[in-house]
Amino acid sequence: MKTQKEIRQERKNRQERQAEQVEKEENLLRDWCGDDVKLYEFLSTTLYLNPLVGIPNKSLDILTAEGLNSGDFRPAADKAIFEGSQKPAEKDRYIKVIQDIGAKTVCAAECEIEAAEKTVQTDRVAFLKRRIEKAKFMSERAEAIITVAAQFYNEKMVEMSRIEARKEEKREAQR
Repeated sequence: MKTQKEIRQERKNRQERQAEQVEKEENLLRDWCGDDVKLYEFLSTTLYLNPLVGIPNKSLDILTAEGLNSGDFRPAADKAIFEGSQKPAEKDRYIKVIQDIGAKTVCAAECEIEAAEKTVQTDRVAFLKRRIEKAKFMSERAEAIITVAAQFYNEKMVEMSRIEARKEEKREAQR
């Protein structure tokens, strides 16, 4: 049985490894974005560290339809970026899908701004204006977003398969 001290040390070591991993991923993303600070800022808040958990399982069509109802197209955009990054043969199609989602996001946010301004919700208006800026950036830079996302997600998928292989080795060793 492990002592409390050993348990605390293991927890500390795990946290340090996780912090190192996040720093490594941030550095890789910076390298892939080069001097493009706006692209880095966009992707650093958009890409999932574990895409298999973070990306919705619903189809892109369903997510887009839900966005039309709610005004929130973020899940559809995330799905389109991920799928576009994983299907290089369909890159042009996904660029158009991302641009369309960006346009729909702008339209929905502009409608919400009108309503928020009437009720003097200044924080909401500011939030929606930032959403519009992000959506316009996403539309304009869809190709670059997919290109860097492909590098990022391919790296993540390889890493996740290595982790799964190690877990499987441990399970086999325990048998």
